[in-house]
Amino acid sequence: MAHEHHSHTEGHHEEHASMTKGKIWQVFFYLLGITVLEFIIALVIKPKIGLSDGLTNFIYIALTLLKAYYIVAYFMHLKFERYAFITSIVISLIFIIYFIVLLLTEGSYLNVHMPH
Repeated sequence: MAHEHHSHTEGHHEEHASMTKGKIWQVFFYLLGITVLEFIIALVIKPKIGLSDGLTNFIYIALTLLKAYYIVAYFMHLKFERYAFITSIVISLIFIIYFIVLLLTEGSYLNVHMPH
């Protein structure tokens, strides 16, 4: 029985062993590159080209979700634990959708019942 536990521990360790220093630096530079891209969009591209607020917000949200994926998957090690990764994503999306619905509901209530 102790041998089974030992082999399970080794398999679990091998999964996390793929997070080497090189991989950590690689993910760091991906995150740095995405952040630099966000600053370039905000400080150079948007003012010169005149992108709409809706389009830039969509781009920022997409890039932020990409950064969140890298952080959750590699630094929180959830990429190596499929069930925990899927569960955390699904629960987060449920709460985000719920909060958006609440915001839209409460926001419209505030606009309708404001005294003039």
